[in-house]
Formats: sequence, C-alpha cells, structure tokens
Amino acid sequence: MAVGNHSTVTEFILGGLTHSPELQLPLFLFFLGIYLVTMVGNLGMITLICLNRKLHTPMYFFLSNLSLVDLCYSSTITPKMLVNFVSQENIISYVGCMSQLYFFLVFVIAECYMLTVMAYDRYVAICHPLFYSIIMSHALCFLLVALVYIVGLIGSTIETSLMLNLSYCEVFISHYFCDILPLMKLSCSSTYDVEMAVFFLAGFDIVLTSITVLVSYAFILSSILCISSTEGRSKAFSTCSSHFAAVGLFYGSTTFMYLKPSTASSLAQENMASVFYTTVIPMLNPLIYSLRNKEVKAALRKTLRRKLL
Repeated sequence: MAVGNHSTVTEFILGGLTHSPELQLPLFLFFLGIYLVTMVGNLGMITLICLNRKLHTPMYFFLSNLSLVDLCYSSTITPKMLVNFVSQENIISYVGCMSQLYFFLVFVIAECYMLTVMAYDRYVAICHPLFYSIIMSHALCFLLVALVYIVGLIGSTIETSLMLNLSYCEVFISHYFCDILPLMKLSCSSTYDVEMAVFFLAGFDIVLTSITVLVSYAFILSSILCISSTEGRSKAFSTCSSHFAAVGLFYGSTTFMYLKPSTASSLAQENMASVFYTTVIPMLNPLIYSLRNKEVKAALRKTLRRKLL
C-alpha cells in the first residue's frame, strides 16, 4: 500500500475493540443485540409519535428528531464495527473513512443542539405555560430543527475538511471507527493547528449547548419549586427528569472524549467513552423517554390494541 500523504493513502486498517480472537464472537453478538434494540427503539419511537395525534406536540416533534439523529449516528458506526468482528482484515477505504467521519460528526453535533432545543422547549412549557402554544409555534419548531441539522452540516464540513488536508504516513487506526483524534495520530505533518481548531470547535458546541441546557434547567427548577401543589411539582419533575438524564449521559461521555489533551487518557478509556456515546446512548434514549413517560406508554398501549384488535 502506498503511503506518504493523503492523496496516496487509499485505505486504513481499523484496530477494533479487541485483538483477542475468543472475544470476537461474544462482542459481535453483544453489539448486534444493542444495535437491534437501538433500531427497534428509535424507529418505534418515531412511528409511535407519527401515528398518535396526541403526541403531535413540539416536545414529541423534537423527541422524534432526536430518535432520528440517534438512529443515524449509531448506523454510521455500528454496522462497520460488526463486520470487523467477523472479518479477517478490518480495512476501510480512505473515502469510506472520511465519509464515516463526516456523517458521524453531522449527527453527533446535531445531537448536542437537539438536546439544547428540547431543554428550551421544557423551559417555555414550565416557566411560561400560558404562552407556550404561541411561542412554540409550528414555524419556530421547524426552524429550530432545521437549524440543528444545518449547524451539524457546517461543523462537520469544517472539521472533516481539516482532516482531509492532513498528510498521513501510517494506516493503522488504533480505534474501531474513523474518529478525529485517532486519525490525527497517523499524520506525518503538524497537527497542532488542526488539534486547536477541533478543540475550540468541539468546545464551542459542548460549552454553548451545555450552558444553555443548565441555564434552562436552573429556571425550570426555580419554577418547579414555586409550584404549590405536590402533584404539580411531581408532574413537572417527571416531565424533565428523562431529558436531564439523557443530557447528562451524552455530555459526560463527549466532554471526556474531546475536551482534554490527546495524551490525557489511555486507548482503553477512549474506546470505552466512544462505545458509550456511539452505541449505548442511542439505545438508552428511547428507553429513558418511553419508560419514564406516561403519555408515551399510554400511546403505545393504544396503538398495540388498535393493531391487535
């Protein structure tokens, strides 16, 4: 294989999660199970929201788009990882690698901003309930979702362009998919400017969205504590707790992965964090929102009765 710069490298070798042959099949079955649950859960959530008119509200509109994002970015990573568990050579073409990186970044950035939009929606619903239907109009909801995807496309285009301009002297990626940090380690040119640019772009996305979420929930918590009835406070907490759990899981793992020096953690730790936000979180999100949401459970029972009878 010719190597020397990005124009002569035609393919990369993915290191995968393990080099132990006896673990390949168990891990294949484990992640296949996770992926199937992810597919069923997120597709089920999208279908359920589309079929039930009571769920045609801004909150569930955003939730259906979150499920779409989870489904897409899990599907960008997991199928190739499953193939690598059962193949002899874990090879990915240069074009395939950069395409995987591009679409992964689109959806992971979109996830950040979708969670932020959902936090804003809950802020309006709880802090300004009388004006909720006016503020969260159909036009604004569609605009917010469109902006989420546009920001994802812009951020991914910038970061992937930076990676395309690097020269690569090595082809072995010590990771199970084409991510920014493992790819930078293969470059024979200086990556300082790229590393700083990625750090600030990722930092901007994570810090901006996390601060917005935290401020929204500070106002939400203040409003909930002012509710006089115990039932009202319980309902408000129940409405927000699922979203807050999803936010905590996602931001915890992405912050560990991207807002640190490249030498601050081991490969095993990076793989663990990556597995968590690329495969586990997309599976957990529909479970979190369905198991803790009475409206979703009621809509599911109604839909099942309608289909079975």
